[in-house]
Amino acid sequence: MEAVILTKDAYNDLVGKLETIQDLISRKERPEDKFIDNQDFLFLMKISKRTAQSWRDEGKIAFSQIGAKIYYRMTDVQELLNKNYNKPFGRK
Repeated sequence: MEAVILTKDAYNDLVGKLETIQDLISRKERPEDKFIDNQDFLFLMKISKRTAQSWRDEGKIAFSQIGAKIYYRMTDVQELLNKNYNKPFGRK
């Protein structure tokens, strides 16, 4: 194994960069924290307003409503897709 010797300034610079990367990773928005509004949901799923309303009424998709605005958590959208995922026969 080969040893690498750093100057104090180089070491401090490296540690500073690692801390910056760690801060960026910890601040990165997690998918479960991401919400989309109804219009984005309709576009993403390629469905009509009526279909989205039916899915909400049937409890197929969880949502939040503030006044007339409706929001969906991306993890709930992913869960909806996963629940309805079908593999063709003969495929693993």
